[in-house]
Amino acid sequence: MSDRDHKVEITPVMVPADLSLMAPLDLRAALDALLADYVCVLDEDALDQWPDFFVDDCLYKVIPRENYEMDLPLAVLSCEGRGMLMDRVTAIRETLLFEPRALRHITSGMRVLGIETDGSVRIQSNYVVYENTADETNSVFSVGRYLDRVVSDDGRLKYAEKLCVFDTSVIDTSLIYPI
Repeated sequence: MSDRDHKVEITPVMVPADLSLMAPLDLRAALDALLADYVCVLDEDALDQWPDFFVDDCLYKVIPRENYEMDLPLAVLSCEGRGMLMDRVTAIRETLLFEPRALRHITSGMRVLGIETDGSVRIQSNYVVYENTADETNSVFSVGRYLDRVVSDDGRLKYAEKLCVFDTSVIDTSLIYPI
Protein backbone atom coordinates (compact mmCIF):
# COMPACT_ATOMS: atom_id res chain seq x y z
CA MET A 1 0.00 0.00 0.00
CA SER A 2 1.40 3.39 -0.93
CA ASP A 3 1.37 6.42 1.33
CA ARG A 4 -1.46 7.85 -0.78
CA ASP A 5 -3.78 4.85 -0.25
CA HIS A 6 -6.80 5.67 1.81
CA LYS A 7 -10.51 5.05 1.88
CA VAL A 8 -13.06 7.38 0.36
CA GLU A 9 -16.31 7.58 2.31
CA ILE A 10 -19.02 6.09 0.11
CA THR A 11 -22.66 6.00 1.16
CA PRO A 12 -24.34 3.65 -1.30
CA VAL A 13 -27.87 4.42 -2.37
CA MET A 14 -30.08 1.42 -1.68
CA VAL A 15 -32.13 0.34 -4.69
CA PRO A 16 -34.65 -2.43 -5.39
CA ALA A 17 -33.59 -5.57 -7.27
CA ASP A 18 -35.85 -4.50 -10.16
CA LEU A 19 -34.64 -1.03 -11.17
CA SER A 20 -37.73 -0.50 -13.34
CA LEU A 21 -39.69 -0.07 -10.08
CA MET A 22 -37.85 3.14 -9.27
CA ALA A 23 -39.29 6.54 -10.10
CA PRO A 24 -37.31 8.00 -13.02
CA LEU A 25 -35.89 10.91 -11.01
CA ASP A 26 -34.88 8.62 -8.12
CA LEU A 27 -33.15 6.26 -10.55
CA ARG A 28 -31.35 9.14 -12.22
CA ALA A 29 -30.21 10.52 -8.84
CA ALA A 30 -28.93 7.09 -7.79
CA LEU A 31 -27.05 6.64 -11.08
CA ASP A 32 -25.55 10.13 -10.76
CA ALA A 33 -24.38 9.31 -7.21
CA LEU A 34 -22.77 6.08 -8.48
CA LEU A 35 -20.86 7.98 -11.17
CA ALA A 36 -19.77 10.72 -8.73
CA ASP A 37 -18.49 8.13 -6.23
CA TYR A 38 -16.73 6.19 -9.01
CA VAL A 39 -14.72 9.18 -10.25
CA CYS A 40 -14.03 10.35 -6.67
CA VAL A 41 -12.37 7.03 -5.84
CA LEU A 42 -10.18 7.34 -8.95
CA ASP A 43 -9.33 11.01 -8.35
CA GLU A 44 -8.48 10.43 -4.69
CA ASP A 45 -6.24 7.46 -5.57
CA ALA A 46 -8.34 5.06 -3.49
CA LEU A 47 -7.82 2.35 -6.10
CA ASP A 48 -8.43 -0.53 -3.68
CA GLN A 49 -12.10 0.54 -3.74
CA TRP A 50 -12.35 0.68 -7.54
CA PRO A 51 -13.28 -3.01 -8.06
CA ASP A 52 -16.11 -2.62 -5.51
CA PHE A 53 -18.06 -0.65 -8.12
CA PHE A 54 -18.37 -3.75 -10.32
CA VAL A 55 -20.20 -7.08 -10.17
CA ASP A 56 -18.07 -10.23 -10.19
CA ASP A 57 -18.81 -11.06 -13.84
CA CYS A 58 -18.16 -7.58 -15.25
CA LEU A 59 -16.56 -6.14 -18.35
CA TYR A 60 -14.35 -3.03 -18.27
CA LYS A 61 -12.77 -1.70 -21.46
CA VAL A 62 -10.90 1.39 -22.56
CA ILE A 63 -11.42 1.46 -26.31
CA PRO A 64 -10.85 3.97 -29.13
CA ARG A 65 -14.05 5.38 -30.64
CA GLU A 66 -13.12 4.12 -34.11
CA ASN A 67 -12.79 0.53 -32.86
CA TYR A 68 -16.05 0.79 -30.93
CA GLU A 69 -17.97 2.19 -33.90
CA MET A 70 -16.56 -0.45 -36.25
CA ASP A 71 -17.33 -3.18 -33.66
CA LEU A 72 -13.66 -4.13 -33.53
CA PRO A 73 -12.66 -5.94 -30.33
CA LEU A 74 -9.23 -4.35 -29.84
CA ALA A 75 -9.12 -2.25 -26.66
CA VAL A 76 -6.24 -0.43 -24.99
CA LEU A 77 -7.24 -2.08 -21.71
CA SER A 78 -9.72 -4.89 -21.18
CA CYS A 79 -10.67 -6.58 -17.91
CA GLU A 80 -13.16 -9.42 -17.85
CA GLY A 81 -14.32 -10.03 -14.29
CA ARG A 82 -13.73 -8.32 -10.99
CA GLY A 83 -10.62 -10.46 -10.40
CA MET A 84 -8.88 -8.80 -13.35
CA LEU A 85 -9.76 -5.38 -11.93
CA MET A 86 -8.16 -6.36 -8.62
CA ASP A 87 -5.09 -7.63 -10.52
CA ARG A 88 -4.87 -4.24 -12.26
CA VAL A 89 -4.86 -2.46 -8.87
CA THR A 90 -2.14 -4.80 -7.61
CA ALA A 91 -0.06 -4.13 -10.73
CA ILE A 92 -0.40 -0.37 -10.28
CA ARG A 93 0.51 -0.53 -6.60
CA GLU A 94 3.25 -3.15 -6.63
CA THR A 95 4.76 -3.85 -10.04
CA LEU A 96 4.39 -1.01 -12.53
CA LEU A 97 7.07 1.68 -12.66
CA PHE A 98 5.83 5.12 -13.65
CA GLU A 99 6.15 8.76 -12.74
CA PRO A 100 3.63 9.65 -10.02
CA ARG A 101 0.62 11.50 -11.34
CA ALA A 102 -2.74 12.82 -10.23
CA LEU A 103 -5.95 12.59 -12.21
CA ARG A 104 -9.12 14.67 -12.17
CA HIS A 105 -12.29 13.45 -13.89
CA ILE A 106 -14.98 15.80 -15.09
CA THR A 107 -18.25 14.14 -16.12
CA SER A 108 -21.37 15.57 -17.69
CA GLY A 109 -24.42 14.83 -19.74
CA MET A 110 -25.48 11.58 -18.10
CA ARG A 111 -28.37 10.09 -20.05
CA VAL A 112 -30.45 7.07 -19.15
CA LEU A 113 -30.70 5.16 -22.42
CA GLY A 114 -33.13 2.55 -21.20
CA ILE A 115 -33.96 -0.31 -18.88
CA GLU A 116 -33.22 -3.73 -20.36
CA THR A 117 -35.46 -6.79 -19.97
CA ASP A 118 -32.92 -8.27 -17.51
CA GLY A 119 -33.45 -5.25 -15.23
CA SER A 120 -30.14 -3.57 -16.04
CA VAL A 121 -29.99 0.10 -16.98
CA ARG A 122 -27.96 1.46 -19.88
CA ILE A 123 -26.48 4.92 -19.39
CA GLN A 124 -24.12 7.21 -21.24
CA SER A 125 -22.11 10.13 -19.93
CA ASN A 126 -19.26 12.28 -21.16
CA TYR A 127 -15.90 12.48 -19.44
CA VAL A 128 -12.68 14.47 -19.53
CA VAL A 129 -9.67 13.27 -17.57
CA TYR A 130 -6.91 15.74 -16.71
CA GLU A 131 -3.51 14.45 -15.71
CA ASN A 132 -0.86 16.17 -13.62
CA THR A 133 2.67 14.94 -13.00
CA ALA A 134 4.96 16.42 -10.36
CA ASP A 135 6.97 18.57 -12.75
CA GLU A 136 4.32 19.49 -15.34
CA THR A 137 1.16 21.49 -15.58
CA ASN A 138 -2.22 19.88 -16.04
CA SER A 139 -2.91 18.38 -19.42
CA VAL A 140 -5.91 16.69 -20.98
CA PHE A 141 -5.28 12.96 -20.79
CA SER A 142 -8.45 11.54 -22.28
CA VAL A 143 -11.80 12.76 -23.59
CA GLY A 144 -14.70 10.47 -24.39
CA ARG A 145 -17.84 8.87 -23.11
CA TYR A 146 -18.77 6.14 -20.71
CA LEU A 147 -21.20 3.54 -22.01
CA ASP A 148 -22.39 1.64 -18.97
CA ARG A 149 -24.73 -1.16 -18.03
CA VAL A 150 -25.68 -0.88 -14.37
CA VAL A 151 -27.44 -3.50 -12.25
CA SER A 152 -28.78 -3.84 -8.74
CA ASP A 153 -26.50 -6.14 -6.72
CA ASP A 154 -27.71 -6.84 -3.18
CA GLY A 155 -29.53 -3.51 -3.19
CA ARG A 156 -26.58 -1.47 -4.51
CA LEU A 157 -25.95 -0.14 -7.98
CA LYS A 158 -22.90 -1.67 -9.64
CA TYR A 159 -21.41 -1.73 -13.09
CA ALA A 160 -21.90 -4.92 -15.07
CA GLU A 161 -20.22 -3.24 -18.03
CA LYS A 162 -18.22 -0.04 -18.34
CA LEU A 163 -16.87 0.95 -21.71
CA CYS A 164 -14.63 4.00 -21.73
CA VAL A 165 -14.78 5.04 -25.38
CA PHE A 166 -12.14 7.70 -25.97
CA ASP A 167 -12.42 10.08 -28.90
CA THR A 168 -8.87 9.91 -30.29
CA SER A 169 -7.23 6.91 -31.89
CA VAL A 170 -4.36 6.93 -29.37
CA ILE A 171 -3.68 7.98 -25.80
CA ASP A 172 -0.72 10.36 -25.70
CA THR A 173 0.93 8.90 -22.60
CA SER A 174 0.79 5.52 -20.96
CA LEU A 175 -2.52 4.31 -19.58
CA ILE A 176 -1.81 3.40 -15.96
CA TYR A 177 -4.88 4.31 -13.95
CA PRO A 178 -8.46 3.38 -14.80
CA ILE A 179 -10.49 6.01 -16.61
